[in-house]
Amino acid sequence: MATLLPPPKRQKLYHGVAPPEPAAPADAPKPNVVVQFVSEDNGEALAPAVSLPADLSREGMEGLLNKLKPEEDPVPFAFHVQLPDAQTKDGPTRIPIGVSIYADILSHPRNSNHFTDEDVFVVYCSPQSVFRVRPPTRCSSTLSGHASPILCASFSPTGSLLATGAGDTTARLWNIDTELPSHTLSGHKGWVLCVEWEAMERKLATGGHDGHVIIWDPKSGKQFGEALKGHSKWIMSLCWEPIHLNPSSPRLASSSKDGTVRVWSLSTRRAEFTLGGHTASVNVVKWGGVGQGVLYTASSDRTVRIWDAQTGRPLHILKDHAHWVTTLALNTDFVLRTGPFDHTGKKPASDEEAQKLALARYTAVLNNTPELLISGSDDHTLFLWSPFPNSIVHQPTATQGPSTKTKPVSRLVGHSLQVSHVSFSPDGRHAASASFDSSVRLWEGRTGKYVATLRGHVGAVYRVAWSADGRAVVSCGKDSTVKASSVHCRYILPVHFAQTWNLKTYKLNNDLPGHTDEVYCVDFVADKIVSGGRDRTVKIWRN
Repeated sequence: MATLLPPPKRQKLYHGVAPPEPAAPADAPKPNVVVQFVSEDNGEALAPAVSLPADLSREGMEGLLNKLKPEEDPVPFAFHVQLPDAQTKDGPTRIPIGVSIYADILSHPRNSNHFTDEDVFVVYCSPQSVFRVRPPTRCSSTLSGHASPILCASFSPTGSLLATGAGDTTARLWNIDTELPSHTLSGHKGWVLCVEWEAMERKLATGGHDGHVIIWDPKSGKQFGEALKGHSKWIMSLCWEPIHLNPSSPRLASSSKDGTVRVWSLSTRRAEFTLGGHTASVNVVKWGGVGQGVLYTASSDRTVRIWDAQTGRPLHILKDHAHWVTTLALNTDFVLRTGPFDHTGKKPASDEEAQKLALARYTAVLNNTPELLISGSDDHTLFLWSPFPNSIVHQPTATQGPSTKTKPVSRLVGHSLQVSHVSFSPDGRHAASASFDSSVRLWEGRTGKYVATLRGHVGAVYRVAWSADGRAVVSCGKDSTVKASSVHCRYILPVHFAQTWNLKTYKLNNDLPGHTDEVYCVDFVADKIVSGGRDRTVKIWRN
């Protein structure tokens, strides 16, 4: 006779609902997970897959990874996990690991539905700067002196001086160490629209609404010779020849509303040549370090053009934008702008040493990628370009003409209004774009993939700037606010308050006082942010 099993016990129901499972005690052991560390740059495995506790801290993961790579010196890392499916239009595409896999993913109410502890966690690893910038949290000075709105601002390569240009036809120099005015630069007959430092900090160039370019001595505040004249309309942008190409007497390029770009020799005080291929205003000019130097120009004729900086011959015409191209950024911008100066504060003893240091910094950025270009337009999009994948400038023949076959690496979409500014992080790993749609978007610098949207502005965003360690972004806009975002926190400096936001919870942390009108310009150096705008004041923010 077969043995009969007792019937299974019926589950008790309370008003038709099963009772909740008892919560695990806080000190209960956490599950182990299998983790595969891969490089964010190319997706290659950095070490064999390992099983580790899900609550292992981020610092513990960093130490473990450095032990698994004993052939290299220990470096700090940032970790994130890609979401397995697409989020909402403005949602993030990655989950940063700030505490542990358990805290940030498995037990997180928003992220836990994408993963289980039985998954193999592919953790993307991004090397970070060995130094860390302290996030600015307070306004240390409000400097007055300009009689009209401040239109541009730029820190010197060492960060010891600040140059501002305004609608009162003057530029001003400020000593950042003492936070006091240094010199007033009077010479323009119209608004000062752009200021640009030579990477050795020996000269400062200003461009004005009068169409003139003036070179200044930052030590004495005096003008070097006569103004450089030739443009028939106002100056839109300035850039200096990189120090690793010409350390002793770098040339200067200026773009103008008149549709031309002029390359000036400061030794002869004359234009070496004029680039006249554009048919509308040339809004931006950038001097790249590829080969013997190339010039990138963006115009309201909807094109980006690339020129040989030695001869002025056209190399490429990039025609994919459908409206005015208003902003350009190179992944080498930071090292080209700062030349031989890095976070150590060491100053070169000679031009030869400066050239060597500048070349080493430039080459370090290009270890895993060529010189890349991002263009932003009023068509609401950006394009990522790699015109010289082998870092070689290909000269067109006289009959061949400039190439128009260069295709973008990717098209960056998501902004709903015109793109006002774009900037690469110092290491070139990420890019940030500002738009009139009141948002800042983050992108992967080498692929153009969307990362996240930083919201908080309630008006058009005009400019963005990165900290030297690449861990924070600062933005400014029409809503009278300055906002700085790091991997985990956003520091916001609005009309009456500065607000700190946590990028995981988007909740307010604290307030600080700030500007009283539109903020047109912002820059970031060391642990200091400078901002200026329509209220005619310069504000310096420190930790």
